[in-house]
Amino acid sequence: MTWVGSSPPRPDARAKVDGTAQYVADLSVPGAWHGWTVRSPVPRGRITIIDVDPARAADGEIVVVTAADLPGPNVLQVIKDDWPVLADTRCGHLNEPLALVAAPTRERARAAAARIRVDVEAETPVLTLDDADVELASCSIDHGDVETGFALADHVIEGTFESGHHEHAYIEPQGVIAIPGDGTLEVIGSLQCPYYLHHALVHLLDGTGTKIRVRQAVTGGGFGGKEEFPDMIGAHAALLARACGRPVKLIYDRHEDIIGSTKRHPSRVRHRTGVAADGTLVAQDIEVLLDAGAYVTLTPVVLSRAVIHAAGAYRCPHVRIRGRALKTNTPPNGAFRGFGAPQSETAMERQMDRIGRQLDIDPLTLRLHNAYREGDVTPTGQVLDASVSALEVLEKAAAKSDFSAKWAYYESEYGAAFRTQWNPCNGIGIALAWHGAGFTGDGERRLAAKAAVEITTAGRVRVLVASTDFGQGTTAVLAQMVADGLGVDLDRIDVAEPDTDHVPDSGPTVASRTVMIVGGVLTRGAMKLGRKLRDAVASAAGIPPDDVVLTDDRYRSADGTDLSSFDDAARRHGPLRVEETHVTPAGKTFDETTYQGTAYPAYGWACNVVELTVDPDTLEVDLEKVTVACDVGRAIHPVLCAGQIEGGALQAVAWGYLEEVKCQDGRYLNDRLQTCIIPTARDAPDFETILVENPAPSNPHGAKGVGEIPMDVGAAATLAAIENATGLAAASIPATPERLLTLLQERDDAKEDPA
Repeated sequence: MTWVGSSPPRPDARAKVDGTAQYVADLSVPGAWHGWTVRSPVPRGRITIIDVDPARAADGEIVVVTAADLPGPNVLQVIKDDWPVLADTRCGHLNEPLALVAAPTRERARAAAARIRVDVEAETPVLTLDDADVELASCSIDHGDVETGFALADHVIEGTFESGHHEHAYIEPQGVIAIPGDGTLEVIGSLQCPYYLHHALVHLLDGTGTKIRVRQAVTGGGFGGKEEFPDMIGAHAALLARACGRPVKLIYDRHEDIIGSTKRHPSRVRHRTGVAADGTLVAQDIEVLLDAGAYVTLTPVVLSRAVIHAAGAYRCPHVRIRGRALKTNTPPNGAFRGFGAPQSETAMERQMDRIGRQLDIDPLTLRLHNAYREGDVTPTGQVLDASVSALEVLEKAAAKSDFSAKWAYYESEYGAAFRTQWNPCNGIGIALAWHGAGFTGDGERRLAAKAAVEITTAGRVRVLVASTDFGQGTTAVLAQMVADGLGVDLDRIDVAEPDTDHVPDSGPTVASRTVMIVGGVLTRGAMKLGRKLRDAVASAAGIPPDDVVLTDDRYRSADGTDLSSFDDAARRHGPLRVEETHVTPAGKTFDETTYQGTAYPAYGWACNVVELTVDPDTLEVDLEKVTVACDVGRAIHPVLCAGQIEGGALQAVAWGYLEEVKCQDGRYLNDRLQTCIIPTARDAPDFETILVENPAPSNPHGAKGVGEIPMDVGAAATLAAIENATGLAAASIPATPERLLTLLQERDDAKEDPA
């Protein structure tokens, strides 16, 4: 293997640096009109009037589409058919799409949309988990006998932990272009999952005989926000293009993106934990509540992952987990990096900190004592039989950061004395994560991802996958794996544009599955394709295939005789193509009713250590350093791998102390980047990234997923560091200065009135 484990330049780097990369908003389409969306003015109510005549009277050169104009079912086909393309008789959340407008310019489309009269009989909305009572999804896990476990426990410790909405804040807002043709419709978009959008459009235009083609444009970030939501904006652009017979560009500005797109699910996680006197976990009773918003979208699978990860990376003989997702009249929540695991794992890590304080056990010792070892059994009954790195990542991150000494010093120096200091107080926090790579349970078996590799007569190698690159480096990494599978130079590899007309359905680019699943399919395909060309060379030479080897771009016999160059062999015997399908290993089954079995084929493991200061006057948090040890199985491209870890860790710690989506009466208050605060380069801490490579035996090159696990516990480590510095134990994120002030006032009030 020549390329796997190296860090060659990524093929899209220069265009993104010099500005020549063409994002969807940059694409010039002759004759294109521009779209705009008319949205609900209230979070809940009965629609009585959508009057488009004023818009048409003011500007005759427009088209307007309402639910009455849909050619097929008024629903986006995701998991449950409840998400309307355009609200018809009722609206379920503020800013829900009601009508669409297209005009020759964006300004005219916006002006026409403002003239459409919308009347809604407002009803009392359900806006919080406290008021919600309609269940959209549920799942549960039972392992051992929880009541027996609590009876054996020396201590029972309870805690409730909450998180709010979380904005993706990708570099490039949502956008698509729909181009109609003679019985065809081409959609180009900023998206993660071309076949998701393709399936949604086929369902929407069912019966029209339209041939659908979906292509990914250069995409400026996703984080899950461009998994299912492009189905919505793609459907809108398609309807407008169909109505006006022209190409339509529907590009959100940042304000519309924030108010109109999905967010991370708000959560409330309740823990009741039984522990022995030495800190051993004996029993866990956990309730996970998620706010789904108005419609289901991907909520059932987000809840599923949240529940499976809720007990953390710790062995415990008796576990009961109950998960529910409830309906509110807020915009629907959907996929976001980590996919439910950050909410539940953050809660578990804060519960571990609470346990440690009540038992007077330091946080590292408590985690080392309880962390999974090889041979342990998870709450789903899965035996962790290989590649278990919980102890290794804990030990490496703690050693590199000098965690134990710093934690003990800050604990005695600050904490109880907080607000008596003149200078900012230091704190350090630690948290442990595990993350299942790939789809949960039998998801990969049902999907049966496909990928293809071709050798052209010009000696080029084409990789054909639906897996998309939206900044994480998919194109570079898959090319490396194919180059090694064939035994050729990386310069020969071309990764085709994700285009549903030309590439097989490899499944969505989500769930830390691309390298592990799609990379595995491509590796097998490349090896099979290499054997086909080798066999053809051997046949032409009249010698056994096993006597032919490819070295330095030339085929040679076992005795060293030169037979052919790779290019000559490709011209003579090409073109050649191999398409492979993912096959789940036998015996790896999962019961989606009982939630027992092999939940994931492999787990990644990570430890985050966050070092920060807290200003005793303003309660502002300043990040100093983040140390992350992350087991990725095998780093295919170490530089990109480290970049994923550092980017995800920054996103996670910022969620813990800085990023807050404020809501009032169903409305996002900070709905622009001027008010929706995310960390800048000046806020970023120093990073110490430790790549741990503990290969997963059944995965290609032993690689695991790396995209999501950096998001899982950075927030928890941040809150732990704040507690180490101040003594303030935040149970809700983000721990903004306002929330820390509330905790400080509560602590001061308790001191003044001990009763």
